[in-house]
Amino acid sequence: MGKLDGKVALVTGSGRGIGQALAFKLAGEGARLVINDLDAEPAQETVAAIKAKGGDAVACVGSVTAPDFAERFIKTAVEHYKGIDIVVNNAGYTWDNVIQKMTDEQWYAIIDVHLTAPFRILRAAYPVISAAAKKEAAEGREVFRKVVNISSGAGLNGNVGQSNYSAAKAGIVGLTKTLSKEWGRLKVNVNCVAFGWIETRLTEPTTEAKTITIEGRKLAVGVGPHIVEAYGQRCPLGRPGKADEAAGSVLLYCLPESNYISGQTILVSGGA
Repeated sequence: MGKLDGKVALVTGSGRGIGQALAFKLAGEGARLVINDLDAEPAQETVAAIKAKGGDAVACVGSVTAPDFAERFIKTAVEHYKGIDIVVNNAGYTWDNVIQKMTDEQWYAIIDVHLTAPFRILRAAYPVISAAAKKEAAEGREVFRKVVNISSGAGLNGNVGQSNYSAAKAGIVGLTKTLSKEWGRLKVNVNCVAFGWIETRLTEPTTEAKTITIEGRKLAVGVGPHIVEAYGQRCPLGRPGKADEAAGSVLLYCLPESNYISGQTILVSGGA
C-alpha cells in the first residue's frame, strides 16, 4: 500500500521533466493522476506509462494560461475521480531579457504562466475542496489536502535577465503564504518549493543553438557547458540537480508526514 492510496493529484506540466518525474512518484504512492501538458503526445505518453505500471491517470491537455483551462482541469478531476486531494502548480518556462529590452509580451507571458495560472487553478479548486472539507468536518474527520506551488531561487534572490520570471516566482511565494492562512481551516497544507538549477530540456548543457516552440513562440533553450561547470564550482554538492531529485522534494510536501507544515518555502539548490 502507498501513502497516497486513493488520493487524486493534479499536476500541471507533467508530460515531461520534473512534472513527469513527480507524477511517477505520486502514482507509485497510490495516487490517481490528472496529467497536463501543452502538447497531447507527452501527456498521453505519461498517462500510458503510469497505467503500464498499474496506476490510474487521465490527461487534460492544453495551455495553463488559457482562460478556460482552470475550470477544465478541475472538471477533469471531478468527473473522473470525484474529488481533489493534491494540486501541484509546476508548469512553466523562461523567456529572458534585461529589463530595458523586455517587451510587454515577454513580461505578461511569464507572469501568466507562473502566477496567474496557479491563481486561477486554485480559485477553481476552492468549491470542490471546501465542500469536501466541510462534509468531513461535520463527520468528525480530519482529512488533509495538499497544494504545492513551484518557485525558484530567482524568485527569492533575483537573477540577471529574469525580471519577469523573478517577479512571478516571488509572487507565487506570496500566494502560497496567503492561501496557507485562508485554507488552513479547510485542512489544506499550502507550501512552496523553490528550485535552484535543475537539469531539464530548458537548462541542458549544449554548444548548439536550440529552441522550443511554446504557443507559437520560438524560445531559446540550453546553456553553455562552461556555465554548468561554473555552477558546479559554486554549488556545495558540485552539480545541478536532476529532475527526479527535484520531484522528490515536491513529494515530501504531498505526503502525510507534512500534515503540520504549511506556508513554507524550501529552497532545493544543492546548498547553493
